[in-house]
Amino acid sequence: MEQTWLTVDELAAVLKVSPKSIRRAYRKGEIPVDRFCRFVRFDLERVKEALKAKGHRPSFVESKSKGGRRSATGGASRRRAQPTSPRLGKTGASIAQTPRRKK
Repeated sequence: MEQTWLTVDELAAVLKVSPKSIRRAYRKGEIPVDRFCRFVRFDLERVKEALKAKGHRPSFVESKSKGGRRSATGGASRRRAQPTSPRLGKTGASIAQTPRRKK
């Protein structure tokens, strides 16, 4: 059986989680990691076996399933409009557009 060595980013893409989650899991000892000098690599089969043994749901372990976050419907995740109040400077004075004096 050939081993497939993956980096943190590659394993995160396969498992459809963030690289931060992968780093947290191997620091806690939840997934097996092999160190080569200062590099960390993961054997995909050993990681899947460890996740199954820990009782993670199959969709997390299997890379075929759809996972990830869902976006908000109706554009709720978009930036909301800012209230229209007069702008204030550092001193609290209004910076509202005022007509300029004629010279």
